[in-house]
Amino acid sequence: MYAALFPGQGSQSVGMMAELYAESEVVRETISEAATILGFDLWKLMQEGPENKLNNTLYTQPAMLVAGVASWRFYASESSIMPSVMAGHSLGEYTALVCSGALDYNDAVDLVNCRARYMQNALPDGSGAMAAIIGLKDEDILEACEEVRSEGVVEAVNFNAPGQVVIAGTKTAVEKTIDIAKKKGARRAILLNVSIPSHCELMKPAGIQLKQKLKNINFNQFNIPVINNVDVDLYSDRHSIEDGLTRQIFSPVRWTDTIRYFISKDIEISVEFGPGGILSGLCRRIDKSIQTIKLDSVASIERFNELVSQNRTTTEEENE
Repeated sequence: MYAALFPGQGSQSVGMMAELYAESEVVRETISEAATILGFDLWKLMQEGPENKLNNTLYTQPAMLVAGVASWRFYASESSIMPSVMAGHSLGEYTALVCSGALDYNDAVDLVNCRARYMQNALPDGSGAMAAIIGLKDEDILEACEEVRSEGVVEAVNFNAPGQVVIAGTKTAVEKTIDIAKKKGARRAILLNVSIPSHCELMKPAGIQLKQKLKNINFNQFNIPVINNVDVDLYSDRHSIEDGLTRQIFSPVRWTDTIRYFISKDIEISVEFGPGGILSGLCRRIDKSIQTIKLDSVASIERFNELVSQNRTTTEEENE
């Protein structure tokens, strides 16, 4: 059994998707379809940048959604082996919903485009920040955030792996938390190159707008189950999707718990669809028992098929 994973913001890079774009008409059509909705040359931005524009959430969010869906569609056109479950990191949850059949692609492109705008407009430019804290226990990071709370908003927002947590909030509060984390023994504590402080209470105004937008979106039956970031539980119906996506915008991403959920359900392999490979690395940090593969080429599909075949052979031998 395997899980399909979809990355979010932070996995983008200038030049991403070039190999699959050259290889697959499905990928080219998927990107072109989104560009028509968005009203700008998405492929040119992916390939030529500039980097600071691609890293702006107004462009990062639709670019990463489209890249993930294109990767999945390429895979689905080449292989019939379907995952048991899907999950996406932050924005990647929207990609998972599209690939699961629950959300129409065109609706998702428009929805994510609006989500990016709501988040960008939630507070003045430059007033928010995010930082990665490496090498501290979760409780130490939560304590560091609490020490600064009187001076501004700062929260632990991405529990990515043991010893790897992202914080977000007002810039001054985040910077002070970085100093405290270093004093507590963090190996690294650095500001991230992002334009908004995602998943903290500063995004609640964006959540209100998103909730209204979601009321006008049609959702379909799931072809493949999807786990949500906030509760680490399967989406069940329209209400649960609306509620989960609304809360997700200002609530922590529980990625460590998500991977552990997979393992508890006997998932043996995780496959990352989309650029970057960040989620594959996080999986290995969380639990080395889960095998990982980044699907970004024809060769990677061949490697995946070999991996599945090996696992089936091993399982059959164990059952003899």
